[in-house]
Amino acid sequence: MDFSPSPRAADLTERVAAFIADEVAPVEHAYHRDLAELRRTGDPWQPLPIIEELKAKARSLGLWNLFLPPSTHSEHAGEYAARFGTDGGEGLTNVDYAPIAELTGGSALAPIVLNCNAPDTGNMEVLLRYGTDAQRAEWLEPLLEGRIRSAFAMTEPDVASSDATNMAATAVVDGDEMVINGSKWWSTGVGHPDCKVFVFMGLTDPDADRHRRHSMVLVPVDAPGVKVERMLNTMGYYDEPFGHGEVSFTDVRVPLSNAIGGPGEAFAIAQGRLGPGRVHHCMRLIGLAEMALRLACERGLERTAFGKPLVNLGGNRERIAEARIAIDSTRLLVLNAAWKLDVGGPLNALSEVAQIKVAAPTMAQQVVDMAMQLHGGGGLSDDHPLAGAWTNARALRLADGPDEVHRGVIARLELGKYGASR
Repeated sequence: MDFSPSPRAADLTERVAAFIADEVAPVEHAYHRDLAELRRTGDPWQPLPIIEELKAKARSLGLWNLFLPPSTHSEHAGEYAARFGTDGGEGLTNVDYAPIAELTGGSALAPIVLNCNAPDTGNMEVLLRYGTDAQRAEWLEPLLEGRIRSAFAMTEPDVASSDATNMAATAVVDGDEMVINGSKWWSTGVGHPDCKVFVFMGLTDPDADRHRRHSMVLVPVDAPGVKVERMLNTMGYYDEPFGHGEVSFTDVRVPLSNAIGGPGEAFAIAQGRLGPGRVHHCMRLIGLAEMALRLACERGLERTAFGKPLVNLGGNRERIAEARIAIDSTRLLVLNAAWKLDVGGPLNALSEVAQIKVAAPTMAQQVVDMAMQLHGGGGLSDDHPLAGAWTNARALRLADGPDEVHRGVIARLELGKYGASR
């Protein structure tokens, strides 16, 4: 196995690090301060102007759509990487993109301003790999240009969504249309004023094979019958201006041509979407943990109690050492999954991707929690980014499937080596 980035990827990683240090980090504190003020006195769902300014700078520097895969991953990837990607060049492998994703994970703004934030990246990869020319022209190209945002409508409030075959929402073929009905929640990004389209997953044929019953359908946010019922908070955080919404779909009609890959193809598409997306999430979590460890070390060295620096009290040096071991171990686990995806695709990395989906958010949550403890009461407040970071890590133990589902996949594959059936 080879985790070495290509020369081009190494150069991009250095440039992204410099951009975050020079352009993003200096304004991030003010951004969060201004957003907090808008929560009290204005409309926090309207993006602050600094976001568009940073997006323009990132694009002018060629630091744009860095997640785009190389043409070996999709027949259209090279074309779109050249038109909308980094310096007009070829896309990056998962191993190449991993350290860039890690850098962005330590900043709340970096994924957005580099046009590499979820769920847009996953939705763009779906359209890139499975969309028609018309679908790509209408939705993918504006997403790649950063002119619109998108949401992914899969999880439902009234069923156990850890088993996606439980899905109750429907996407039924009716002549040359599809009729959409049901409720979805935790649709990330739907609160943003630029969110224009859902990738909706629903039941199409209940009598088909259990993995051929569902479809993914492009549903415009402003289609008749679509209603954002409420925005959901995550442990008190609404994550403005993106947010997570509960959305109802009532007799929503869209053209049959809006079905991605055709009716019944949703599960096959989901497997192609989730592998790289989980690597992205996990590498961002490593960046999040690195940020928390840095803050913990700085706080532990600058604050004193009982006549000693905090790092010299209560086993804090051991906790810092364990955090370093955990971060570095998880990084290698994620790079291994990225490499397996690169050399053999999603089916080659089922266990590895499941492993990182369990390991990375758990590790990040523990490291952030340690940093919060060193910050005392301040660690619980918005004066520091740790409370939001902890919430993000905790939420990702459920997003893209709960830990228990991934452990089940790992155990099934491991026991299968010894002849055990499902």
